[in-house]
Amino acid sequence: MNLQSIIEKAWENRELLQQEEAQNAVKEVVNQLDAGNLRVAEPAEDGWQVNEWVKKAVVMYFPIARMETIEVGPFEFHDKIPLKKNYAQKGVRVVPHAIARHGSFVAEGVIMMPSYVNIGAYVDSGTMVDTWATVGSCAQIGKDVHLSGGVGIGGVLEPLQAAPVIIEDNAFIGSRCIVVEGVRVGKEAVLGANVVLTASTKIIDVTGNEPKELKSYVPERSVVIPGSYTKKFPAGEFQVPCALIIGKRKESTDKKTSLNDALRTHHVAV
Repeated sequence: MNLQSIIEKAWENRELLQQEEAQNAVKEVVNQLDAGNLRVAEPAEDGWQVNEWVKKAVVMYFPIARMETIEVGPFEFHDKIPLKKNYAQKGVRVVPHAIARHGSFVAEGVIMMPSYVNIGAYVDSGTMVDTWATVGSCAQIGKDVHLSGGVGIGGVLEPLQAAPVIIEDNAFIGSRCIVVEGVRVGKEAVLGANVVLTASTKIIDVTGNEPKELKSYVPERSVVIPGSYTKKFPAGEFQVPCALIIGKRKESTDKKTSLNDALRTHHVAV
């Protein structure tokens, strides 16, 4: 039986997790995620394909894994999931106290400042995971992405989410941004500091004569800042957070400099 079939059956009948075959299948999926041979989500012709069975294996890894003490020099941890190793061989720069769990994939050329990458996540080459940024379980981070200080990329485990967060190639996520609940940020998009994107957040394009409302997706090359709109409640009218698309990155500007320049052009803090 192939891995997917075993995982699907164990998901429907959790008693099968007591059997060696199911446990080995779950562990093999996690090992393949760690090596980058499997992904929870991957690019497809019409967008992105979510491999639900792979996500199910990640969820089922926790009940079969045993708590163990992990010692790293003078530091001690007590957890079910071991930490990634052999960073030099992988070509990854890891600054203390950066941590990535086994079952996540961190590609060659990634720089991890003191940060955290959870199981099932995929971080592609050339990406910077800056200080105190977190990459949640099964999140998909593209090539040459910059996750600025304190960025929170949500996971799928707690609570269990249908789709992972996806940050596409060359995107810039500004300081203290939060992206959760399966939101997708398109290629080369720029999020200004403190933008919060959830499945219910209104993303409003204000570059035209009339506002255009989106949800769960930031189009490619968009420049986004925090905003608010007025909403009526029984107790009165109050301001509710949203995200505003205020422009596009310029073709004439080199990608490496336009990440910051796009924000400065619109007088937005990085």
